[in-house]
Amino acid sequence: MKKEKKKRKIRWNNVTLLIIILVFLTILIISSINIVNWIKDSKQSENEINEIQENTEVIETEDSNQTEIIEPVEEVIPQTSPYWTYIEMNLIDVNFTELKEKNSDTVGWIQVNGTNINYPFVQTSDNEYYLTHSFDKSYNKAGWVFMDYRNNKIDFDKNTIIYAHSRKNNTMFGTLRKILKNGWLNNSNNYIVKLSTETENTLWQVFSVYRIPTTNDYIQVKFNNTQEFLDFGNMLIKRSKFDFKTSISEEDKILTLSTCYDDNDKVVLHAKLIKREKKA
Repeated sequence: MKKEKKKRKIRWNNVTLLIIILVFLTILIISSINIVNWIKDSKQSENEINEIQENTEVIETEDSNQTEIIEPVEEVIPQTSPYWTYIEMNLIDVNFTELKEKNSDTVGWIQVNGTNINYPFVQTSDNEYYLTHSFDKSYNKAGWVFMDYRNNKIDFDKNTIIYAHSRKNNTMFGTLRKILKNGWLNNSNNYIVKLSTETENTLWQVFSVYRIPTTNDYIQVKFNNTQEFLDFGNMLIKRSKFDFKTSISEEDKILTLSTCYDDNDKVVLHAKLIKREKKA
């Protein structure tokens, strides 16, 4: 009887061990497949980025009689403020003819000082498609940089939002993490985002950066009244990791960049429009 129990125990132990081995093998196989797919997607994305950047001319343009400086409405900015340096910065200008031939969803081009972000961005009818599709619309989990489907691509809303994945190879919004580090924050020349669209070129001054558990409260696009917008802007300023010593007025327009920091948190940057120039 004891021998029989011992045999059953041995068989059960062997079955348990086999199950454990199979579980680990399954995890190993799935992990290996995911790594291979990640490398494949990253390589494809990097090749596409290189091709786009090599074949797209992003030129800096000096101010003209069409340039509009967005002056602060309520605050008095001291002459020592970097604002006065920022409004002297050149805008960028991009010809979108070839880009739109490759992808008719193309909306504009974005550059963020102090990062690798220097890409065309797109917009479609939802915020899902470009999470898993590249610029050429092929399936790719690296995704692409895209504007919120609710935003007006011609005339920026009070809060215009641009998203992308935070890739470990520093593509897409992978280098947006830099905005939380002292190396980025200690250089005031970094506090600028430049956009070019088919209709205008714009310059945006950063006023808030932070890491936050995933929430929807900063991706509001429409506001019922002025006070609601001002409360929204003040919330973003108070949330910032760094004091950029600026404020939001009722006339301002906000640009929001959002990406994942990890599975639970987001990295977010907010900037306000300070210069624009309509295209001919």
